Amino acid sequence: MSPELLLPLLFGTAFIAGLVDSIAGGGGLITVPVLIGIGLPPQIALGTNKLQASFGSGSAMLHFVRAGTIKLSDCWNGIIWTAIGAALGVGAVQLLDATFLRQLIPWLLAAIAIYTLLSPRLGAEDSHASMNPGTFYLLCGLSIGFYDGFFGPGTGSFWTMALMMLLGFSMMRATATTKAMNFTSNFVALIFFLSVGQVRFVEGIVMGAGQFLGARVGSKLVIKRGTAFIRPVFITMVLALVGRLIYQNFK
Repeated sequence: MSPELLLPLLFGTAFIAGLVDSIAGGGGLITVPVLIGIGLPPQIALGTNKLQASFGSGSAMLHFVRAGTIKLSDCWNGIIWTAIGAALGVGAVQLLDATFLRQLIPWLLAAIAIYTLLSPRLGAEDSHASMNPGTFYLLCGLSIGFYDGFFGPGTGSFWTMALMMLLGFSMMRATATTKAMNFTSNFVALIFFLSVGQVRFVEGIVMGAGQFLGARVGSKLVIKRGTAFIRPVFITMVLALVGRLIYQNFK
């Protein structure tokens, strides 16, 4: 494909992915197959994806902060532990086999989708936390951050569900907080991919521009329309991710 067609395609793809990801996560479902489809080797596709995804998660995070949906001062524990977890996960990629996670994660995501469907009031509004925030961010930051650095699919879904169930966040507040954690683990993984030369800058920056704009539109929709809007998109993206992972496991 000629650059005249390729770069607009990448920009448009990333715009859609950024919009969807800022609402419910799962943008990688759209971008990674496209990057591999244009001929990038898998590791370079993943590295380039982390570059463009950092623009999207960063854009959504900034918009949520400016709108007052979240305060970064409330998230620092999570950001620090997520960064540590992601760094450990990136390191573990070189040593461990991800086969077990590939087989387990679709079923965990399916459980999230079913629980959300059967709990119509989940995340409708802030409720009482069942865990101390410091303990929560230590445990979830290390574990989900590690998972994102090591494997990745469904990270946003795990964060959103954990924040609603354990800290009592509304779905809108959980979605906004998730973007801060996503940006952290994306950026840590990006540093690793940069250090080993597995990032394509032209494609990544063009897609990053699309992600930035798409995430801005999506985060505005989240703030304007709230949980009633996020919920069906969240369930749809979780189920789409389940389907893709099961397909990859059995093809």
